[in-house]
Amino acid sequence: MNYRHAFHAGNFADVVKHALLLDLLRAMQRKDKPFLVLDTHAGIGRYDLSAGPAEKTGEWRDGITKILAAQPEALADYLAVVERLGLYPGSPALAAALLRPGDRLIACELHPEDAATLKQNFRGNPGVAMHERDGYEALRAFLPPPERRGLVLIDPPFERPDEFATLEKNLVAAFEKFRTGVFAVWYPIKHRAPVREFFERLKTSKLRDVVAAEFLRRPPTDPARLNGCGLLVVNPPFGFEPAGAAMLQAIQDVLGEPGGSFLMERLIDE
Repeated sequence: MNYRHAFHAGNFADVVKHALLLDLLRAMQRKDKPFLVLDTHAGIGRYDLSAGPAEKTGEWRDGITKILAAQPEALADYLAVVERLGLYPGSPALAAALLRPGDRLIACELHPEDAATLKQNFRGNPGVAMHERDGYEALRAFLPPPERRGLVLIDPPFERPDEFATLEKNLVAAFEKFRTGVFAVWYPIKHRAPVREFFERLKTSKLRDVVAAEFLRRPPTDPARLNGCGLLVVNPPFGFEPAGAAMLQAIQDVLGEPGGSFLMERLIDE
């Protein structure tokens, strides 16, 4: 409940998460049938990087600012949407901007103040519903959707030491309810051991068709720093792996430090 994403908006982890998320949203649009986007840990949706919490940390200067200056071709779609929307768009804003008639977005935020801002930022948007509620509980409440098509973004704050275990439990339960859904799960990489253990537990679960897209800004040797991040994708759409790898390469080229790397790894086959 203490986590406020506004302090970290536009940093390198946001660039990774949002560029890959936009590609997943585009893939969902390839079919005419409507779909649901469920954003379980939505934040406030839009961020003024020049004022308030974001200005205090300045993390965006080593993230979206450098990417915008470099304009890598693989990130052209993502950067065009960011520039069009103005204030730095969080995941709800990206999803809301792409909704077609019949598509829906449900965005959940537990922090009371941020939930109020989220509701204010998207008030009056057709097809958009905002809820002040626990994101994991939302998985149980809103899945499976009546549309039978959906993209679920799970982006926990990782404040608790048992977050990976909680994430695994809720992800597997959500998949069992909605096996055809596309699930995108963000996770931090400070050092390798927690992520490695998380992957090993997933491999013995009922999950199928899982890839991990990761960017390491630097080698993960200092567990006190955010050295990288990943997006775990269950049921990745056709073409996601090569497109995602090209985006990660572009991010590595601009934001990587000595010893940094990226990977697109298939964890579990179909």
